[in-house]
Amino acid sequence: MSTNLLHYRTWQGKFRRPLWAVWPICRVALGMLFRRKLFWFLYATGLLLFLMFFFGTYLLDWAETMLPTQPIRVGKVSAEPERIMRVLRQGLRVLNGSQETFMYFFIYQGTMVVVVLTLAGATLVGNDFTEHSLVFYLAKPISRWHYVAGKCLAASVVVHMLTTLPAIILFIQHGMEDFDYFLNPDYFVESNTGRGPASWPLLWGILQYGIFLSVVLSLILVATASWVRRTMPMIMLWLSLFIFLRLLAGILVDGLQYGVRWRLLDLWNDLCIVGSRFLGFEQYTMGPGGPDRQPAFWEASLVLAGVCALCLMFLSRLTRGVEVVR
Repeated sequence: MSTNLLHYRTWQGKFRRPLWAVWPICRVALGMLFRRKLFWFLYATGLLLFLMFFFGTYLLDWAETMLPTQPIRVGKVSAEPERIMRVLRQGLRVLNGSQETFMYFFIYQGTMVVVVLTLAGATLVGNDFTEHSLVFYLAKPISRWHYVAGKCLAASVVVHMLTTLPAIILFIQHGMEDFDYFLNPDYFVESNTGRGPASWPLLWGILQYGIFLSVVLSLILVATASWVRRTMPMIMLWLSLFIFLRLLAGILVDGLQYGVRWRLLDLWNDLCIVGSRFLGFEQYTMGPGGPDRQPAFWEASLVLAGVCALCLMFLSRLTRGVEVVR
């Protein structure tokens, strides 16, 4: 019997390698997530911190123009406007576009990243196990690692939307005020307005930090969502990973005065320690307890590498046990 009588149609497109299947898996996962109004509400909420950083510089410039030229007198105390602005700029140097600006942005934005990923985990990954959609993927001529890579890529897009993309917009904003910010890596040293690099080293550090966050968090998300699969257990598990362990590490190190290596239990603090190196910090100084109460860079890197390895081993075992044909 000919294939025409069976109503089969020959494939007219171009055959590609199985690696290209990563993108359709990612696209379908993002399509399901972007159709949720709750996601866009959380995403808009997550951009509030970005707006504070974005408009903070303009508010500071506006305050500088509104200050009178004459000394300000309050009772018997008078102060020069220049001194007031100098104190304000020193106190708000987090808004000057230096490495500290983006370090604080990544630190505080982490709260919304964790919240959004927690609620998106069931949509991106968990439903494939509860509704048995994973069998459909693995029945295709692709390996289980193509499926894992596609889901991790979808989670990475969400992380970049919340961190890397707003950080790049902040970088462009500061560069539009002074083009030397784009061109001179020693901009802050020469102008005595901050520390660390500017220009392409700072931009490269922002991209590295964003990629690093997306890789680690996407692996943790896919592994945990494949395990618990439902939204409420997912919330409890991520609260334990990023909130309870942080409190436990603070009690052990700051309260009971245990060794600083106990702070390695705090996964988000480990992410910040490694990410600070990408932004040009010699030592992470913005964590709890100060730089003297923080573990070393290599120790945090080793812990995160171990967590990622455990996630990969769990995903390998989980997807290998799926029955495609019963």
